Amino acid sequence: MSAELYARIELRHEEAVVVARQRARDVADILGFDRQDQTRIATAVSELARNAFRYARGGRVLLARTGDAFEIEASDDGPGIAHLDDVLAGRYDSATGMGQGLLGVRRLMDGFAIQSSAERGTRVVVSKLIPPGAIVPDARTVREELARRASASPYDEVTRQNEELLQALGEIRARQDELLHLNRELDSTNRGVVALYAELDDRADRLRDADERKSRFLADMSHELRTPLNSIVALTELLLDGEPPLVGEQETQVGFIRRMAEEQLRLVGDLLDIAKIEAGRVDVDLSDVSVAELFSLVRAQLRPLVREARVALRFVAAPDLPALRTDETKVVQVLRNLVANAIKFTPAGEIVVGADAHDGVVRFTVRDTGIGIAPADLDRVFVEFVQIPGALQVSGRGTGLGLPLCKRLVELLGGRISVTSRVGEGSTFEVSLPASGQIALPAAVPDPSGAVLVVDDDESARYVVRAHLSGVGWPVTEVASGTAALAACELGVPAVIVLDLSMPDVDGTVVLARLRAGERTRAIPVVVHTSRAMSDDAREQIEAHGARILEKSITSQATLRAAVAQAIEDQRGA
Repeated sequence: MSAELYARIELRHEEAVVVARQRARDVADILGFDRQDQTRIATAVSELARNAFRYARGGRVLLARTGDAFEIEASDDGPGIAHLDDVLAGRYDSATGMGQGLLGVRRLMDGFAIQSSAERGTRVVVSKLIPPGAIVPDARTVREELARRASASPYDEVTRQNEELLQALGEIRARQDELLHLNRELDSTNRGVVALYAELDDRADRLRDADERKSRFLADMSHELRTPLNSIVALTELLLDGEPPLVGEQETQVGFIRRMAEEQLRLVGDLLDIAKIEAGRVDVDLSDVSVAELFSLVRAQLRPLVREARVALRFVAAPDLPALRTDETKVVQVLRNLVANAIKFTPAGEIVVGADAHDGVVRFTVRDTGIGIAPADLDRVFVEFVQIPGALQVSGRGTGLGLPLCKRLVELLGGRISVTSRVGEGSTFEVSLPASGQIALPAAVPDPSGAVLVVDDDESARYVVRAHLSGVGWPVTEVASGTAALAACELGVPAVIVLDLSMPDVDGTVVLARLRAGERTRAIPVVVHTSRAMSDDAREQIEAHGARILEKSITSQATLRAAVAQAIEDQRGA
């Protein structure tokens, strides 16, 4: 060993083990180590010296300083350590506890190195970094101080060791008391957390129930209002077209009645559509439709509105546009609402409705030369019942439902809607819809026939499921909403559905109920994959629909694969 040597202890008798421990502690004290590190160093040296004396009947211990570390070398000429790699890895089971001792030394010290063979014996070098800022005397001063302390009896070291053991036992007892107290607090906290989760789950159920009741109320009331409003419109038409014809103020007044009834009818229709979408009760009627047909229908419906406005309305479609496989009525409703909104906020100028196609997507644009929208308000235009303040908004009537309904309908059809605008220059609304033969609902859904359909609004959760199911021959299709899942099942029947419960548009329990109510989807195997805490009644309801329940918190690759395989097998045997 190089550097400054402080002491050499020959392990010729058992008392030398105690001496080695005592000298190591003394050096550690002189070098500025605190009491705790002194005990660690002394314990490590004691273990190494005891091993040398026990297994090799002797050896030596060298105490020195190398650089900024206190270094201890323990060596012997014994038979070496068999199975050294297993010992250091903690795999060796020794009746004498040899392996545990070496592992303990390695944990106590900062540095640890060992060489052992049957020919050369065993050499262990350990080190402990000297505390920063410690004033380290030169080697001669250390040796002189050691000589002065050498008069102490080895039994004094044994007494000190016993005191340390008693102190350690006291500290362990104190920590046990702290742990016991902490466990009690954790137990109490856990009970509180469980109660909180139960309360949150109960409130979530009540909120879902209230939301469903609200949607049903809107749907029912909207339906009840439409009937008399339709009658009012029909009666005013009879009066205006009847004999003898109305004249003067009578014609004007009945005209006002009809116009207001039609506006209220449109409002009620919007409310009803939103309520249906929220309740997950909107059917998508797919058919092949051309852009020319869509523009013709929109133009016809808007003709009376354009006649009263001081704007020019133009329709411009790129040549050779593909047909769309979509719900014609809903697309017309979206374009009609966008153009009507543009007319409302364009005092003069023009509105251009355009269409082009790229990469299997048909893009509709509605561009106006109106008042525009401030950047801070762009995200708010799609929020229900929000109306952007302004002179035209004050003078005109509106409910703030048109654009939010457009957004919901577009997303229902698998598309996206966005808006760009500059104040004083106009706005452009853009609607992108999948072309013919595609239903690219949020998160691009291809035909799921024969695949595992993963339904989850959390992208990371979908990724985990896809990764767990990879490599076993099951193709995986993903969708990010309950609405998208139901639409995907209209295209093809998946082999199995892995279904999340908590989703923002249509709750998983509603999706499951609607699947079981459909002729084509009734028999699809379903694995409910959820982190929601469920009551026994909720579990029974899901299991009554023939679905298996798998909690996300305990899902592994094996459990998920087994659940999917079992769901498919159960369906085959049904």
